[in-house]
Amino acid sequence: MPAATLPVPASLMTLLACFSPLFTTPSFRTFCGLACGFLAQPGKRTVCGMLSGAGLSREWSHDRAHSFFSRARWNPDDLGLATARLVVSLLVPAGEPVLVAVDDTLFRRRGKKVWAASWFHDGSAQGPAKTGRGNNWVVKAVIVRLPFCARPVALPVLAKLVVKGTNSASRLWLGRRMTQMLADALPGRRVHVVADSAYAGEELRKLGKDVTWTTRLRKDAALHGLPPARVPGKKGRPRLRGDRLPSLARIAAAATSAQVTVTRYGNAEAVRAAAVTCLWYSVFGTRHVQVVLLRDKSSSGYDLALVTTDLDATPAQVIERYAARWAIEVAIEDAKQEFGAGQDRNRTANAVRRTIPFQLTCQTLAMTWYATVSHDPADVEEHRARAPWYRSKTRPSTADMLSKLRRVLIGARFNASRPDQPTSQEIHAIRLAWEAAAA
Repeated sequence: MPAATLPVPASLMTLLACFSPLFTTPSFRTFCGLACGFLAQPGKRTVCGMLSGAGLSREWSHDRAHSFFSRARWNPDDLGLATARLVVSLLVPAGEPVLVAVDDTLFRRRGKKVWAASWFHDGSAQGPAKTGRGNNWVVKAVIVRLPFCARPVALPVLAKLVVKGTNSASRLWLGRRMTQMLADALPGRRVHVVADSAYAGEELRKLGKDVTWTTRLRKDAALHGLPPARVPGKKGRPRLRGDRLPSLARIAAAATSAQVTVTRYGNAEAVRAAAVTCLWYSVFGTRHVQVVLLRDKSSSGYDLALVTTDLDATPAQVIERYAARWAIEVAIEDAKQEFGAGQDRNRTANAVRRTIPFQLTCQTLAMTWYATVSHDPADVEEHRARAPWYRSKTRPSTADMLSKLRRVLIGARFNASRPDQPTSQEIHAIRLAWEAAAA
């Protein structure tokens, strides 16, 4: 297929070129075409919908697109790690730690033959059961600060499928492995992971030294003091942990709290926080942890308990780090509602494993493209001119970023020169020749 039949904006092609070593030459062309089609398609983002979005439905067989997901030689983990390196190199300042959030979500699917589909917890489901059927994914996202956004932005980079009856049935097992993969792909960078209370267990004892983990502490967590110093001459194995600490409520009542100013959810506010260094032996083993008890509404006790393996972080930094975790919830919602991730109808194992990571990579590429080459302060003014009832809109949304990229992609399709089609100059020359011949 001639390259000219696949018009891709140069600004986007610069980002797509980073993935060329992951594919064969034909597969890379297919990757570029489907990525552009996925981002340009305003309708259903099925595999054939991606072809239609790229304007290739009459030039490529639909089997070529389906084969890219089911049979082509490429690894979704390699795609995610390349995406992570791209995001960190462009949007995370050199030398600074990388903040990563982990969460899981359900992409609903129907049919008995959809690979790895089963019943899972779904917090968005209606009714008291809160369950849904589909594919459950553990998603890893790099959290960045963009100058035109008031809140942190999560950019998905890795996704692993939960498969019941295997090791992959454990979300924590998947999350820890993804964390280690990310740390190995970013040598020299410290990785700070933030997760909700579901991501705490014995698996976290295997974390590397350059990785810290911050999560919400369970109310019934069994905390222990630090092990006492070894008594000279005493026989036997040294103690691995100190005495059992009292409940969190009693710890909060005895701890000395101080007022700190934190910026979370777009607002700066003063709260009271206390920090205690101890062991959460059942989860982190002998690794020391810092427990931060936050009080912002209650007059006594605590409102939120956080635990982190980052002993160098201040209580304010721990609170802000955990608050930034909400960005991945927004990113997952945007993936489903704005980008249309999960609308594919793939059923085979390879296709199911690859489609969601591919779509999340496209989402990250779109937002990275906007942040690096396309943001203009006039974007918000143009949007308010089209919709003047949005009087409080001061910053671009994810929908604004995607709409701008979609306009650029569609413009490239219709404005690109094609060798098999005459240009306007050639058409004008032919008309002049016809007029001269008629005269």
